[in-house]
Amino acid sequence: MTNRAPGASLWNDDAELPQLDELDNDVTCDVCVVGAGIAGMSVAYHLAREGRKVVVLEREGIGSGDTGATTAHLSSAMDDSFLALERFHGEEGSRAAYESHRAAIERIGEIVERERIDCDFRRLDGYLVLAEAHRDQPEMLDEELAGARRAGFEGIERLDSTPYERFATRPCLRFPGQGRFHPLRYLAGLAKAIEASGGRLLRADAKEVDGGTSPRVATTGGRRVSAAAVVVATNVPFTDLVAIHTKQAPYLTYAIAARLDGPIPDALWWDTEDPYHYVRFQEARGEGGAGWVIVGGEDHHSGHEPASEGERWQRLEEWARGYFPVASVTHRWSGQVMEPVDGLAFLGKDPGSDDNVYVATGDSGQGITHGAIAGMLIADLVLGRDNPWTRLYDPTRRSLRAGGEFVRNSLVVARHYAEWLTGVPGPAGEVGDIAPGSGAVVRRGARLLAVYRDEAGTLHERSAVCTHLGCIVHWNDSARSWDCPCHGSRFGPTGEVTHGPANRPLGAAD
Repeated sequence: MTNRAPGASLWNDDAELPQLDELDNDVTCDVCVVGAGIAGMSVAYHLAREGRKVVVLEREGIGSGDTGATTAHLSSAMDDSFLALERFHGEEGSRAAYESHRAAIERIGEIVERERIDCDFRRLDGYLVLAEAHRDQPEMLDEELAGARRAGFEGIERLDSTPYERFATRPCLRFPGQGRFHPLRYLAGLAKAIEASGGRLLRADAKEVDGGTSPRVATTGGRRVSAAAVVVATNVPFTDLVAIHTKQAPYLTYAIAARLDGPIPDALWWDTEDPYHYVRFQEARGEGGAGWVIVGGEDHHSGHEPASEGERWQRLEEWARGYFPVASVTHRWSGQVMEPVDGLAFLGKDPGSDDNVYVATGDSGQGITHGAIAGMLIADLVLGRDNPWTRLYDPTRRSLRAGGEFVRNSLVVARHYAEWLTGVPGPAGEVGDIAPGSGAVVRRGARLLAVYRDEAGTLHERSAVCTHLGCIVHWNDSARSWDCPCHGSRFGPTGEVTHGPANRPLGAAD
């Protein structure tokens, strides 16, 4: 297998996803779901099974957003640690978080069995391994073990070494009951089940949502979908200006898939580095060989810490080769996660909209299980049923214990608004300095321009002002995108929207 261009994940190689028909006329339904990633498809699946007439709108294709860029860990070991969740939400909240993520893994397994989805679903152990840099801090594991047990995690244990020889001397925590799967094959199975229940999956670019007694979704193509309820599941909601965006921050994360030259245990792995590494195995399908090791990490705030092309992937490869029998790296990709100030997703009624509009965002590095939770929780809300996790994930919540994180996020945003005056840090400040296939923010008089030079040498100039709330975008050399460091909007090299909350392309340069 040859190396792919950056951006193509391993999952894209063998997933047969249905093609979407265009939304070519106004339609009416019970529930309109915007976004066909794990959250939107899970909500649609549960509601369609309840007999609701569901329409899913997707701008690109099923799983084309950050679900297709995940490493697909199914984890009830919390991304932000049980200690942090207990600090933000108390012992009761930490317990509810664990129970919801455990239930998410169970529900995915039930759906895989019920719908006979061939997606390599496996239950397995997860290991939190003490990093080399923390060898003199074993209390990190002891404290997390105590927090996990207070949350009700049964069967967790501390080991003096891992079952993998290259981590043999490392103390670790073993988390039973974790899982993994092929995310796009799972979505393909959900799509088939949704359509079998009468749901429709349509291509359309939603630009506006009106709530109230008669909700409707307007698209850039001029079509409208009328519904009794609307669910916005676009990773970052485009329906809010500030209601949610002030409580979460965008982070980029990177991943590689490498063919193995020998076996490794089928398990999930995390270390205690900051940012941490996360690892899993994926078997080869129909072509033999030892399969792949998938390694993720190198997380950083979107628009921050500019790095040369491939540098982050190179660091991941070097780390992987130190611990696994890597033959060759075949895939490199990146994705964006939204980090809430208190460690948990925002799932429920949209605080920035009128009644009957719901939102799913803030995955905090556990997008797959948070998406599965959204399917259960939001379906219950739409159907008027009680759900035990409604309060925990309420998008209107304000955690006083997370006030420090809120202030830090606000200061970061303020610093980026100041770039109107100071300019954007980066190696290139003049058009002539921009290499083919790269971009830079250039000042021209009082204006800041996002200038991209394509591989043929042609320049493409757009306004550098994000069309969401006016922050200045930064060039991401690895992903070849313009990223907004304030609220997570992302644009293609020539200014087209690829991720909300912005729903308009970068403006003209003049």
